[in-house]
Amino acid sequence: MKKLFGTDGIRGEANNFPMTPEIALQVGRAIGYLFKNKKSHISKVIIGKDTRLSGYLFETALTAGLCSMGANVYLVGPLPTPGIAFLTKDMRADAGVVISASHNPYYDNGIKIFDSKGFKLPDELEAKIENLIFDESFKEIRALREEIGKTYRIKDALGRYAVHLKSVVPPYINFEGLSIALDCANGACYQIGPLIFEELGAKVDTLGCHPDGLNINENCGALYPEGVRTLLLTGKHDLAIAFDGDGDRILVIDDQGNFWDGDDLLALFSLYFVEKGLLKNPLVIGTVMTNQGLENFLSERGIKLLRTPVGDRYVVQAMREKGALLGGETSGHIIFLDKGTTGDGLLCALRLVALLLEKGKRLSDFYPLFEKYPQILINVKVREKRPLSEIPGLENKIKTLEKKLASKGRILVRPSGTEPKYRVMVEAESKDLASEIAQEIAEHIEKTLA
Repeated sequence: MKKLFGTDGIRGEANNFPMTPEIALQVGRAIGYLFKNKKSHISKVIIGKDTRLSGYLFETALTAGLCSMGANVYLVGPLPTPGIAFLTKDMRADAGVVISASHNPYYDNGIKIFDSKGFKLPDELEAKIENLIFDESFKEIRALREEIGKTYRIKDALGRYAVHLKSVVPPYINFEGLSIALDCANGACYQIGPLIFEELGAKVDTLGCHPDGLNINENCGALYPEGVRTLLLTGKHDLAIAFDGDGDRILVIDDQGNFWDGDDLLALFSLYFVEKGLLKNPLVIGTVMTNQGLENFLSERGIKLLRTPVGDRYVVQAMREKGALLGGETSGHIIFLDKGTTGDGLLCALRLVALLLEKGKRLSDFYPLFEKYPQILINVKVREKRPLSEIPGLENKIKTLEKKLASKGRILVRPSGTEPKYRVMVEAESKDLASEIAQEIAEHIEKTLA
């Protein structure tokens, strides 16, 4: 098990290991060392964050660590994670850092790192950073005198990102006449979310756009979309869109109140891209959590689904290796490799609205595109995570229960990469059977690790 890095960077409760200012300082130093610009000898690193109270703490610690290694730091303040990925590449920085715990509550925080091309780091580079952090001899390496780095603030970061986002909407399309309910989770989208839709001509009603450092993801956003659904139905809006705290994932609700998750959106964009001749490589990248119904839907249309481990960086890695244009996760990370390097909720939302306007249809006209297998997900909280092979009796339990599915379903058990939990997912032909099997596995883990 890794000491620091999980599925998506480093994450944990703020001011407790591993998310302490001491660790953040060392992370900054390691980034400054590994991403040192060998041509100019002066590295440029961009730091952005979401709206958590502890963001100030880690922004300062990371900046100190980077400057101590001779890197110049460019601060952008609250901006969605994909915005930092874009700016890192656009400004030709050597690395980008995001301070965010995504969909987690305010008291958690995290650190995500991007390379100069705007892609999340592979496991090998994360391991190098981790090794440097715990290497006592590394503490002696530092910049001195005139080599110490400086800090700057980028004042037009939001505008730069807005221009990039609007580039996905064809110039002959505007959003005039549309009424959209928008929930920004009191997170990183709170400024740019309403701004971008209003600039394109839509009427916007908002929720979750008044962050106070403590209310990010609190009963709002992609994890709690009931509020924006109510706003949609009572206000007679055309569409509702909810983001998570750092803006890299999306949940959409159509005008009839139907929820569209990442699998639904992948199905719709697959059809559209085939129609436009954009899906030249008939391949879509999903994860082990992608619903079997989507795989069947794609297969019937000659499109292959390739599954990766959970985490949008693994999806992106497979997309780059296989030459795929489209990929994503059930949770709502949608990646268009022609326009972005990571999941981007706003970019996905704009592309979706443009698609609907081009076709002159409502999103509900397409619902449902495919029949989903009933899927039950149970999160089992534990004091200590162990490799699955070290949980007594679990492997035999799963093998026995798989026989009940008779090859018409799936069982997936995995440790969370960001929390002290195991995630138990079961797909089956009936919801009752899926629930029964998932509950039996969850109870086994609880009793064994109690």
